[in-house]
Amino acid sequence: MTNRSQPSLNRRRFLAAGATVAAPLFIPSRAFGANDRVITAHIGVGGQGTGNLMRYGSQAAVACDVDSKRLAAAVGKFRDKTGRELETASDFRRLLDRQDIDAVVISTPDHWHAIPAIEACRAGKDVYCEKPLTLTIDEGKAMVSAAREHQRVVQTGSQQRSSANFRLACQLVRSGRIGKLKEVHVGIAGSNHPFTKRSPVADSQPPSQLDYDFWLGPAPERPYNVDRVHYNFRFFWDYSGGQMTNWGAHHIDIAHWGMGMDESGPLSVEGSGEFHPQGWIDVSLACRLTYRYPNDVTMIVGQGQRDIVGGTRFIGSDGEIYVNRGKLESKPDSIVIDAEKPGGTDGLESLYVSGNHHQNFLDCVASRELPICDVAIGHRSATACHLGNIALRTGRPIRWDAAAERIVDDAEAAAMQHRAPRKPWSLA
Repeated sequence: MTNRSQPSLNRRRFLAAGATVAAPLFIPSRAFGANDRVITAHIGVGGQGTGNLMRYGSQAAVACDVDSKRLAAAVGKFRDKTGRELETASDFRRLLDRQDIDAVVISTPDHWHAIPAIEACRAGKDVYCEKPLTLTIDEGKAMVSAAREHQRVVQTGSQQRSSANFRLACQLVRSGRIGKLKEVHVGIAGSNHPFTKRSPVADSQPPSQLDYDFWLGPAPERPYNVDRVHYNFRFFWDYSGGQMTNWGAHHIDIAHWGMGMDESGPLSVEGSGEFHPQGWIDVSLACRLTYRYPNDVTMIVGQGQRDIVGGTRFIGSDGEIYVNRGKLESKPDSIVIDAEKPGGTDGLESLYVSGNHHQNFLDCVASRELPICDVAIGHRSATACHLGNIALRTGRPIRWDAAAERIVDDAEAAAMQHRAPRKPWSLA
């Protein structure tokens, strides 16, 4: 079987959506040595962005956010933990010209992932970008193209790939320990927007600490509403894709890893969803989607479905593997029990090993290897999420040409692969 624990550098460098790379990835002007530090700038430091800032600790030099209150809170927390002061900025573009910045960490709302990532690649910076990687399918194609053209390391923040239980689950599946893979069940969370507990509030003027026009950026112009910004962005098509792109990006990513679909995708997807009766949020409250993959494998994604629990379940002809954060179970129990014994992984297909997702990115910035969740992998996982949402929004089955990366025989659905950014922003 193919050894994938440390993939051939040439092979991994040739992995691209619509592009190939003949030369090795660009070596920075300074050679990384044992005493060198990868210096990071952090774009978006609320919520997950604060967590990423803390994880990069000694690497972090600059924090950037369009909300001065959230920026001050993150910088203060960092100061309390490390004893160091960070520089601050409100415009990510000011960071990209700096020669002392090696990499950027993007933890913005989803609609603000593609443009900073592409611009960072063009500026010679490596990129750690949170999941879901994109707002649209075509954004992902553009991000992969920019990473390959400018020979940058781009890590997707799908950190479950760097957890041993997820890796072992995928090894067991890919090595045939559950027989022929038949189905994969992916369970995602229900909506946790405040509107599930109360009515909307009226539009208002944005608070003085928030540059709301910059927060909107490439998204359509809308009046400010407190229930649409910051964490609540996740529930509106303008900025995100709901729990399908939130938790789906995590668990579908593991499904793809176990199925061996990192370089491909589904053949089709169809299903139905439940939406807020008053339309207070855009995204699904519950859904059930059926994906057809090559090799006669079916993936069922369930949100609010009693028979599909959160996480990823692989169902084969001879058994099952269920994996989630802190859980790895099998039917029969002996599949996992035997694998966890000394020597139990002998003969299993090897997969890329990372014990720390953030450190893996730093290591790859130094080595110029592709990271465990390279931009092309994150793009393919996000694509499956977007296809599911397109099926829900159109109410029709979607056929997907994974090689060409296009929806076929449905012009309306195909148009949803792309959204033109609000001027003056552009992906070009």
